[in-house]
Amino acid sequence: MRWTALYARSRHLAVSLAAVLLCAVVLPPLLGDNWTTLFATLTLGAAVAVAGVGLSGQDIDLDRTASFRWPPRRLVHLLLIGVVAGGAMLAIQGFVDRPIESGWILRNAAGLIGLTGLAAALFGGQFGWTLPLGWAMTAMFVPSAVGQVYAVVAWPMATADSAAAWWTAGLLFAAGTAVYTVAGARR
Repeated sequence: MRWTALYARSRHLAVSLAAVLLCAVVLPPLLGDNWTTLFATLTLGAAVAVAGVGLSGQDIDLDRTASFRWPPRRLVHLLLIGVVAGGAMLAIQGFVDRPIESGWILRNAAGLIGLTGLAAALFGGQFGWTLPLGWAMTAMFVPSAVGQVYAVVAWPMATADSAAAWWTAGLLFAAGTAVYTVAGARR
């Protein structure tokens, strides 16, 4: 078998892809009139989170002894999670009553994959789901009356034109992808 097939099997990519598509493609049309930023945040967070579980193999020591460089593969894997989850969310917008702006989806997909990379590096690949799903769920309960703090803490819920939300998502993306690409998943 080629390394790509082995990598895909060890990371359960087929199951992750099915789970991402289930979250991002099936949930929005089911919600119909109830499709709002709140549910879009939860859906995108869940889509990124389910794929984040595969950011490490079953044996970290075996992965680290491979004769090829892991950082490019880690980066591509993390970016593909965001592309697939964000792309599925973008594709489904034509089938919902109240479409979400594409800039909002791009910002949130980037920030959430950064959180996924951070979670995998800090807690291990099997816990890559914790930070993106946890932050997305927490953002739903932050009161919008707190001003700029809202745009930073609840950036997944902020409007697409919020500069503070873009900065927060961008910093999370940069930090998460850099840490996961260089260090990989924690043992």
